[in-house]
Amino acid sequence: MSIRTRLTLSYVSFFAIALLTLHTGLYLIVRGVLLNSVDNELRLGVEVLRRGFAESNQTPYGYFRDDQLRAILLRQPPVRDFEATSLYVQFFDADGDLVGRSPNIGEGDLAAALTLDEQRFARALDGAEQITTVAYGNVQIRELMAPLRFFNPVTRREETVGVLQVARSMAEIQYALRLLFYALTVGGVVVLLAAARGGAWLTRAAFRPIDEIAQTAQSIVRAEDLSRRIPVPPAADELQRLTITVNDLLARLEELFNHQRRFIADVSHELRTPLTAMQGNLEVLARGAARDPQLLNESLDDMRREVARLIRMVNDLLLLARSDAGIQIRRDPVELDTLLLETHRELRPLAGQVQLRIGEEDQAVVIGDRDRIKQALLNLGINAIQHTPPGGVVTLSLTIRDGHAALSVADTGYGIAPQDLPHIFERFYRADQSRCHNGGGAGLGLSIVRSVVEAHGGKVLVSSEPGKGSVFTMLLPLDSQPEVNDAELLPPDSEAEAAGYGMLNRSME
Repeated sequence: MSIRTRLTLSYVSFFAIALLTLHTGLYLIVRGVLLNSVDNELRLGVEVLRRGFAESNQTPYGYFRDDQLRAILLRQPPVRDFEATSLYVQFFDADGDLVGRSPNIGEGDLAAALTLDEQRFARALDGAEQITTVAYGNVQIRELMAPLRFFNPVTRREETVGVLQVARSMAEIQYALRLLFYALTVGGVVVLLAAARGGAWLTRAAFRPIDEIAQTAQSIVRAEDLSRRIPVPPAADELQRLTITVNDLLARLEELFNHQRRFIADVSHELRTPLTAMQGNLEVLARGAARDPQLLNESLDDMRREVARLIRMVNDLLLLARSDAGIQIRRDPVELDTLLLETHRELRPLAGQVQLRIGEEDQAVVIGDRDRIKQALLNLGINAIQHTPPGGVVTLSLTIRDGHAALSVADTGYGIAPQDLPHIFERFYRADQSRCHNGGGAGLGLSIVRSVVEAHGGKVLVSSEPGKGSVFTMLLPLDSQPEVNDAELLPPDSEAEAAGYGMLNRSME
């Protein structure tokens, strides 16, 4: 069952419950008003009879006797006055004997229906007025039993001399209630049908934009064209927000797919170079170089270098894949000052004619993976050496700023062009190779730096100016500290603005 059908059924069901509640309440209110009007009419009839009896100065037997009905007609109001009315009247004395009745009762079934009930008669003699409903064929009769009193001048008090029974047929009331019930039932059915039709139309109109979104998304999937977007509805409602969200999702998917294509192409390109070199060396060996010791050693050395390059690339890709998968790193105390000295010793053999030195060196301890932090720092150091010309200077520093340990690698190399800064964080991206005096690597080193630093809850900042050098800073939190301002954490002697942080990826081995 579709959502549209379920919504329509839910709407109609809720409307039916509300309509049933309303009609039931309306029916009960009308019925109560009509019964109250009948009861008031019965009480008025009793009051009229009591007043007429009191003004007649007769005894109940004389006032209500059938043989004096003709004389009573001359008085107001005698029992016979109810002959042409809708009220039926009977009078019973204190012993329960019928004294008189209105002529409209007759001697048939109506008289049998109005037979005196002893329990209600006894309660009426005690002074309690009682209203009840009795059956008369298919018609109900509403009756009121009330005591009849008169003032005894001898005892000087009121005495109960009998019980008046005043009744009224409910035929008109039943007919009116029956018509009301039929009207409410038929009207309710018609309204429910109209509500179902209208609900189906409303849900269809409300879901039309969703159908368009689904159809557009399906066409995008079939065409495999993630550059297409769903038209945004003009109304600022939930559907507009949904469309914007879906378009953002499509843009994100397009970016991811494009990134994946570029990544696969870059990996293929990087793998092709060493494999082609190895294939060439194997062909040289196959043509007889194996019998020449010098050519054999040169070919083997070339293949060893290419294999080592492949191993480094595969290890870097594996590390990045693990980082993307969210694998947890170790959480141990790491003394960064000791780590800085170790990195300096390992980088000195690689520096060549580049001067490698240590700048500021504060003592700092962070919680993290020592090997990963060292690898990131080595990558920054190698990157700086490769992009610094002979005679230049590479400086390793460790400072503490606003609860963060700042590991900085500054060089006096070629710097980074402004158009390259937004892209140096991408994997396999390499700036101008002509400015790298040492060949460069696959372009994964700075991506590893960024993934390691972010895994430790830190940031990587870079500031660079062409011709003056670059400064890369790894910010690692010492403890749970609030966010810091990137501009405040840049080296104070740097005149360049922070160009960004993220996946740093300048070419390195």
